[in-house]
Amino acid sequence: MTINKSKVAVGFVVAGVLAVFFGTLLAFVGPVIIDDQIVKNTIIDPKNELSYTMWKDIPVPFYMSVYFFNVLNPKEILRGEKPMVEQRGPYVYRKRCQKQNITFHPNYTVSYRENRQYFFEPSMSKGNESDVVTIPNMLVLGAAVMMESLPFAVRLMISATFKTFNEGPFLTKTVGELMWGYDSGLVDFLNTYVPGMLPSSGKFGLFAEFNNSNTGLFTIFTGKDDIRNVHKVDSWNGLTALNYWRTPQCNMINGTAGQMWPPFMTKESTLPFYSPDACRSMELVYQRPGKMHGIPLYRYVAPKTLFANGTDYAPNEGFCPCRQSGLLNVSSCRHNSPVFISHPHFFNADPVLLDYVQGLHPNEEEHGLFIDIHPQTGVPLNVSIRLQLNLYMKRVLGITETGKISEVMMPMIWFEESGYIDGPILNTFHTNLVIVPAVMEYMQYGLIALGLVTIIIASLVYYKLKKNQIDGDVVSDGNTSTSAEERTPLLPEKTD
Repeated sequence: MTINKSKVAVGFVVAGVLAVFFGTLLAFVGPVIIDDQIVKNTIIDPKNELSYTMWKDIPVPFYMSVYFFNVLNPKEILRGEKPMVEQRGPYVYRKRCQKQNITFHPNYTVSYRENRQYFFEPSMSKGNESDVVTIPNMLVLGAAVMMESLPFAVRLMISATFKTFNEGPFLTKTVGELMWGYDSGLVDFLNTYVPGMLPSSGKFGLFAEFNNSNTGLFTIFTGKDDIRNVHKVDSWNGLTALNYWRTPQCNMINGTAGQMWPPFMTKESTLPFYSPDACRSMELVYQRPGKMHGIPLYRYVAPKTLFANGTDYAPNEGFCPCRQSGLLNVSSCRHNSPVFISHPHFFNADPVLLDYVQGLHPNEEEHGLFIDIHPQTGVPLNVSIRLQLNLYMKRVLGITETGKISEVMMPMIWFEESGYIDGPILNTFHTNLVIVPAVMEYMQYGLIALGLVTIIIASLVYYKLKKNQIDGDVVSDGNTSTSAEERTPLLPEKTD
């Protein structure tokens, strides 16, 4: 019976060793299996139903929130006083994006155009599209700066044209008109006699060219040959480089189209992407780790050098002519209009810009842009891209509409494009990226722990059984020896 127990103990030791072996094997093989599945599901391929659907038709709600800087003292501005503004909004629009004309190519790339539509959401807005606001008139003040170098007589004619069409230096319109366009005799006149001068051939509005439009023809890598290239832009509108800027580096089309990134990111990774609306590539940098509903993420933010001028950051010299740091001159891709992009409320910009305008209060929480990425898959979990549109305006002799306006970078609007994963998509992510890896991790450590405990206990049992066996043998041998002595007869003592 003792021998049977010893065999059982040895069997438990062997089982424990096997448990430790499989637990250790799972620790090495498990991550490889998960990574392999990530690669297979990250490739842009119609066979990957979930990821392909996410890429083709963004399944989560995406919104654009617009804030207007309502001008409080337009008459005083014309007398050279400092502008005073108040923020109005947000006016929130649900953004619908859908990729069309999807075409796969033999060189592991895919081309598409992404159509975008905007739908006003009154319940999420602070106000309505019928709200009336006052902002600078880009057609007048923008054109004045553009025409500053023309002969004085020509400037007088331009000023007379403005008066003919009742165009003043400031516009007081409804939010809906300013966003999507309003009728203007001047716009009709320019489109008739100076075609191509304005971006729109119909009504003039700040976002008129955005609604029911596409962002151009993107050709990106599918990642089928190299997962490190997935989502990266190969060309845009047939171009592999831009021609807006002064240096090859600034004209480069880098990174992705700004929706997804290659998987397996580290804290040293960056988020490069090309933005047709900003006419350039941009790059975000790692800030901190975090979690969203239990899913691990990395937060990436805009570095202070993103909109720095060439003096403060030499690589940005190609984006000049520059003004203060914190401003991107986009006139070269906006029909030479003196338009500048910045962070909202001049966040992270030269403090002198805040001195020119009253009513601005920058802070990172409300005005900093960020993207929260799941580092293993490169899928954004939470996005907030915030940018501000500014008009450079000044007094121009001969154009009386400019009055005595002081040279100023005037904020007009800022907008935030935001979205986050929620609902069934979030549940799927949580299951595949949190629960499954956690179960595998617990299994590997559980197997290793169970195996070690089994080995220790079985070894102790086996040792005890062997000890008992040895002690029993010794006792048995002793008893046999005594009995022999007892059985040996005593010889009689020899006497003389």
